[in-house]
Amino acid sequence: MVDISAQLRISDTELEFRTSRSSGPGGQNVNKVETRVTLLFDLDASPSLEDDQKARIRERLSGRISREGVLRVSSQRHRTQGANRQATVERFAELLAEALREQAPRKEKRRSKASKRRRLEAKRRRSATKTLRGKPQRWDD
Repeated sequence: MVDISAQLRISDTELEFRTSRSSGPGGQNVNKVETRVTLLFDLDASPSLEDDQKARIRERLSGRISREGVLRVSSQRHRTQGANRQATVERFAELLAEALREQAPRKEKRRSKASKRRRLEAKRRRSATKTLRGKPQRWDD
């Protein structure tokens, strides 16, 4: 079981792991041993998640989800397949926890009159500085 939050746990049977050759560290084994691990999670078929959770994950992790609805997380940081497998599970849990976290509503704030005045005054000073950098104008009398 993968613990996402206090209320949400995802069964190991819902996760699929694939291995491939890693481009990362590995010494002499780098061309022989499949140490990269990719975790695949079928978001649409998951019985652990509710529909609104699936929608939120799909929205916030859209770059990691394929057209088929499969979330993909991979790791090749470590030299061993076991360590990379553990790293993918941890990263998967972090991603889902972050995607499911409620975001506080944004509070609109008004700028103070003094801050507006300072901003406009700074713009006037900057404009004047740039105007002085231009070519001098000719006065034909």
